[in-house]
Amino acid sequence: MPVAFISGGRGFLGGHIIDQLLDKQWEVVALVRPNSDASALQAKKGVSVVQAPLDNATELALVMPAAPDAVFHVAGNTSLWRRGNAQQYRDNVVGTQAMVSAALKNVAGRFIHTSSISAWGIQDTPINEQTPSNAANDWIGYNRTKFLAEKEVENGIRQGLDAVIMNPCGIIGAGDTHNWSQMIRMINDGKLPGVPPGGGNFCAVEEVARAHIAALKHGVCSERYILAGVEASFLTLVQTIAEQLGRKAPRRTVPPALLKLAGQLYPIGSLFTGNEPSLTPEKVALVTSRVHADGRKAVAQLGFDDQVPLATMLENCIAWMAQERML
Repeated sequence: MPVAFISGGRGFLGGHIIDQLLDKQWEVVALVRPNSDASALQAKKGVSVVQAPLDNATELALVMPAAPDAVFHVAGNTSLWRRGNAQQYRDNVVGTQAMVSAALKNVAGRFIHTSSISAWGIQDTPINEQTPSNAANDWIGYNRTKFLAEKEVENGIRQGLDAVIMNPCGIIGAGDTHNWSQMIRMINDGKLPGVPPGGGNFCAVEEVARAHIAALKHGVCSERYILAGVEASFLTLVQTIAEQLGRKAPRRTVPPALLKLAGQLYPIGSLFTGNEPSLTPEKVALVTSRVHADGRKAVAQLGFDDQVPLATMLENCIAWMAQERML
């Protein structure tokens, strides 16, 4: 049986990748951080769970199997709050550096790195794999650290690592606990402060996972693959969610100036709770921009299905949330 080592297996996308690997008769070794609850992973036949700090290359090499057929580095810190910038840098940049180092030391096979469309920063023009990134010094920590993490993978490639970089856009589907599910909960509870004027591309989590596995065989070393999906405005997204939840759908977006003000005010409460606020200046900057991503390369080379309807993705997510009593 081929062996895969994966970080982020407890997460949204990582869980789908593991399930698909198991369906294909892979043996999976899943990395979790020390003291993490790995009971759900341990319950899956064919999954071995190991523990190590994500940012410690020495410990990662000790728990990574010798010469694994594949390494999936899916773990990432998606915070959009500046108070978490230091930890986000350790998770996304130092963590990737450590995973690359461990993979080289253990003579791993193909290394699949999960990045993001955010590694290009906020762009005014359509993004494809050849578009220069402007995220190197981005004030948004997530954009900057995803860009810098890719540089760590590129450094590993120069040392002989066989690596491919995946750049998904907005991922929607069952298993989402804090990304678009947060918006779904707010709409369900009537607490959405307003619809932002931006938009982007949205892709089904099952197809994103399938593309990651396809990249093992069909991806080209050192290449990036944008996983774009369908393009929609946030107004269309919110209206589709509201319709499926049986809630009143908004008809217009909120002026960016009001959202920017809310993004400054919401974090004040977090000074007392310590929890990431539902709106931050970083979140406002992203939701008031419009991403246009070109995913034709992944469609052609990896067989990525970018035509799953937005309504289908949301239906799957909402059904799962209802099952898990998150609504």
